[in-house]
Formats: sequence, C-alpha cells, structure tokens
Amino acid sequence: MANPPSAADTSCRLYLITPPNLDGGALPAFTGALAEALDAGDVACLQIRLKNPDDTPAPDTDIRLVTDALLPVAQARNVAVIMNDRPDLAAELGCDGVHIGQQDTAYQAARSIVGDDAIVGVTCHDSRHLAMLAAQAGANYVAFGAFYATTTKSPKASAHPDLLRWWSELMEVPCVAIGGITAENCAPLVAAGADFLAVSAGVWNHRDGPGAAIAEFRAAIGQALAVN
Repeated sequence: MANPPSAADTSCRLYLITPPNLDGGALPAFTGALAEALDAGDVACLQIRLKNPDDTPAPDTDIRLVTDALLPVAQARNVAVIMNDRPDLAAELGCDGVHIGQQDTAYQAARSIVGDDAIVGVTCHDSRHLAMLAAQAGANYVAFGAFYATTTKSPKASAHPDLLRWWSELMEVPCVAIGGITAENCAPLVAAGADFLAVSAGVWNHRDGPGAAIAEFRAAIGQALAVN
C-alpha cells in the first residue's frame, strides 16, 4: 500500500484530483489522460472526487465504475489512490486511503473503516486549530486552502502561504496545498513548505495536455526548491 512522504522529505510532490464530472462516456479518454499524466513525472497521489453539477456526490454506481477503471492505472505506477469523502467505498474498492472534510465522516470513524495501514487526510481550510486536532488524532496529512481562485469547487476559506510555513516549521505531519494551483503560481507554496500540491484543472485543462502540465509543474517545483 502506497503512503505519502513524510515532512522530512525535501521534495514537493503532486497530488492529482480527478475532474468532478467524470462519467462512463468520458472514462476511456480520461483513463488514457491519467496514464499520460502519471508517466510524465513524479505524482504521489490520485484523489477520486466525483460530484454532480450542484456539488452533491455522484451516485455510488458512478464512483465504483470510475474507481475500478482508474485504480489499476494509478497503483501500477505506485501512485496512492485516495477516495474523497467515502471511507466505506475506499475500503470496499481497495483504495489506499480516504480524504475527509470537516462535514464528512469524523476522523476516528473513518480510520476504523479503512484500517490502521490506510492513508487518512483531513481538510483543515485555513485553520491552525483544525490542523492541530487532525494531526493529534493521527491524520496522515492535513490539507490547507484555497490558496487561489478555483472553478473545481466552492472553497470555504482562503489561505495564505504563511500557514504552510508555520506548519512545516512546527509539525512532521505532511501538508497539502489546494485551490487553483497551476505551474505558474505554485512557487510561493513550494517555497513556504508544502509537501504536496493538489492540482486538478491545472493539469486536466492544460492547453498541451496533462503530460505537458505535469512536466511544467515538476520544472516549477524544482526551480522553487533550488531558489530556497
């Protein structure tokens, strides 16, 4: 089972999130796009996050269909597959872990469902307090954001890179930066100490395709780390 890196690592890795509106018709093309992205550079995780246009969860049948198609593509490349919101489906479908929000399943309940060896990440918005609680409970990572404007979801908070800097200097639990991140704007987040950059539209909507997007992200991350 794949695991995220510790905060002791000096790298910053990519954490891909699926487009929210995948369905059976789009799945064959997206499976190819995912393989292209994962073969283009270092990616740590793939989060399966499927939503209806009104941001309600997609039907379980759709989530199962998409996961069954994408999970082997990712896991064959040693990329951890994280289910959004649903520890029950994560356990059922063989995912490597689950990502939970503040209004989703509580951490201890999610952990009991997916098991001690699985990854459990927690959304903490812009809250130091929520992040400390998640880390103390045993979360494998905490997610902060949104750092930039995003069309993928409606963010509940706006975060500043100083939050990442404070966290990385204080804690060993890895942190994920999320929200509108592109290769062009990611440098301040990398410099501030993000262990992961969660990206979606910045990869899937790239003008030259997902492989080119991953290559640009890796170059931008490398440059930001070299400067610091």
